[in-house]
Parts: sequence; structure tokens; C-alpha cells
Amino acid sequence: QVSLAESGGGSVEAGGSLRLTCTRSPYSYNNYPMAWFRQAPGKEREGVAAIASDGSTDYADSVKGRFTISKDNAKNTLYLQMNSLKPEDTAMYYCAADPVDYGLAPGYNYWGQGTQVTVSS
Repeated sequence: QVSLAESGGGSVEAGGSLRLTCTRSPYSYNNYPMAWFRQAPGKEREGVAAIASDGSTDYADSVKGRFTISKDNAKNTLYLQMNSLKPEDTAMYYCAADPVDYGLAPGYNYWGQGTQVTVSS
């Protein structure tokens, strides 16, 4: 069983930055592919960024050039650096691990509880 816990959300003005952190339970397999998803009220959950076991990354078109996903396996931690934030980035952000198929589709076996990001104009 893998436990995930997100932190780092908050309220910022447009153009600002936040760094989200996802801490994975210790003693779990530490090289799962992982990803960040977000869900705004009334909208479907969408993939934001994913990182494979080899460190390669994928991003949604809406965040390319602004968001960066990274991980530190030794610290059991996944990060999402978010720059140049826009009001449309407002959502609950979730980290996920161990996909059925790697990518930005929400077919992951383990999910965190989410952290809220609010961007004001």
C-alpha cells in the first residue's frame, strides 16, 4: 500500500508561483511513475504533468513552459513547481502513483487527498 500526501497549495495572485510537494509513505517502492492532476469545480479531473521511472516527463499543453515536475526518490517526494500562474489554474491538485498506463490519463492506483490552489486576477 502506498500513501500520498500533498502540501504547498495556497492563494496567489496571477503571475505568482507555488511549489507543490507530494510525500510518499516510506518503505514503499520508490520508483513508480507519478503524476499531478487537478480538478476544478464542475470539471473533470485532468492530468497536468507526469514523470516516468526513467525521469522523462510529460505535460499538458496548458502548462507547458510554466510548470515543472520533478522527484527525489531518496526523499520519497514528488514536486510540482508552478510559475506564471493564471486564474484558470485554480483547482484542487492531486498527486498519483503507479499508473495502469503511464501518462496523463487518470488511471493511477494510488492518490493523495489533494491541496487547493487558488489564483486571483
